[in-house]
Amino acid sequence: MKLEIGNIFIKDIQFAAESKVADGVLYVDKAALEKVVLEDETIKAVSFDIAKPGESVRITPVKDVIEPRVKVEGPGGIFPGIIAKVDTVGSGKTHVLKGMAVVTAGKIVGFQEGIIDMSGPGAKYTPFSQTLNLVMVCEPVEGLKQHDYEKAVRLAGFRVATVLGELGRDVTPDETKVYETCGIKEGIEKYPNLPRVAYVQMLQSQGLLHDTYVYGVDAKKTLSTILWPTETMDGAIVSGNCVSACDKNPTYVHENNPVVEDLFAQHGKTLNFVCQIITNENVYLADKQRSSDWTAKMCRLLDLDGVIVSQEGFGNPDTDLIMNCKKIEAQGVKTVIITDEYAGRDGKSQSLADADAAADAVVTGGNANEVIILPKMDKVIGTLDYVNKIAGASEETLQADGSLKVELQVITGATNETGFINLSAR
Repeated sequence: MKLEIGNIFIKDIQFAAESKVADGVLYVDKAALEKVVLEDETIKAVSFDIAKPGESVRITPVKDVIEPRVKVEGPGGIFPGIIAKVDTVGSGKTHVLKGMAVVTAGKIVGFQEGIIDMSGPGAKYTPFSQTLNLVMVCEPVEGLKQHDYEKAVRLAGFRVATVLGELGRDVTPDETKVYETCGIKEGIEKYPNLPRVAYVQMLQSQGLLHDTYVYGVDAKKTLSTILWPTETMDGAIVSGNCVSACDKNPTYVHENNPVVEDLFAQHGKTLNFVCQIITNENVYLADKQRSSDWTAKMCRLLDLDGVIVSQEGFGNPDTDLIMNCKKIEAQGVKTVIITDEYAGRDGKSQSLADADAAADAVVTGGNANEVIILPKMDKVIGTLDYVNKIAGASEETLQADGSLKVELQVITGATNETGFINLSAR
């Protein structure tokens, strides 16, 4: 499977009478995008704003972050099963508006939305302080249930990102990258002396606003399966969950998964990147056992030498993580796990809710309970009405001077478990 990614570097976003990309500037017609959002009758109103790196701006409560892309050649379209038809994606050519993102925000849904600070100490902990952000704040109609509101905002974000991505269809990319993996037999013949490595990605799927979608299907309704790694670059996996902001994978992270990127960088050099295996994180023990059994079975069937396993969330999913690690290691496949820690504000508590001797190669995204003071910003996009309630905050979060005393848990992407940020721990 071969995919060419054409990156169109966006250097600025400006509101204008016409939406277009010209000379590295994304011009946005707010009125046209409002119509796209308000196609859903459950959204009463929407407002758009722009947040740029270095500005004294706070965005909250953040729900999802999405990178606009467009399929210009090859089968299918971006966000298959949600926006585009259900065709297998991951081949051909895709153009990307690189350096910017669509950020969805609005009233609280699951009490685990996040904060993005575009400057100050909090900016160091979120990758999205470095992107030019088009923020859409959605207001639901009265009486709309939480899960319906989440769905409405989620789909509106994908529609807006699709419209913006389309603007890059006929733009010549500033940079083109090629990603290619081969079939099982071809890979063995082509790289006979390289270790066979796969990426096992655990998808949040505990329900109750804790869901991820694969080709439009709720991941908790699926069994562990195999993807070409390039499929995720075309939006085959999207976020639909409100787990703690620090370690949730927004759609942007799925589109730009750093584990996939790093494995491709080593493919054909130090390893043979065989495939991506996706598995879910469930609530009930039997479901956890079933999914981890299937994951380990696939690793054995593929005759893998090693895997990287990434988690999403914490607590209950720690059991899935350790089950996957233990069972894959039992198949003779070397395993490295990526997680984060909830070790208490003093860093002295047990980091994970589960453990096993097999988990002897661990990469951590840091301690989500670490406390930080976020200074008052000149501008808030969204609302601070719920800032004391989101996960990682408390009744004392909003200080008299307008600053916020919070755990890193509230910052979108702060301890991301794919490594999509620089924080770690030793």
